[in-house]
Amino acid sequence: MTWSDLLTGLGIAAVIEGLVLALAPSRMDEVLAALRRMPPESRRSLGLGVVALGVVLVWIARG
Repeated sequence: MTWSDLLTGLGIAAVIEGLVLALAPSRMDEVLAALRRMPPESRRSLGLGVVALGVVLVWIARG
C-alpha cells in the first residue's frame, strides 16, 4: 500500500460523506440523534463492526 492508495481511500470516504450530507441532511440529523440515544458501549460496538467491515472489504479488494 502506498501513500497514493491511502489518499485515494480517504478521498472516496470524503466524497461519500459529502454526498450523504448534501443529499439527505435531515436524515443525517435523525441518524446522529439516534446515535446520541445509544449507550456508549453500543456505539463502540457499532464502530468496531464498521471498522471490521472496512478491513474485510479492503482485504477482499486487495486479494
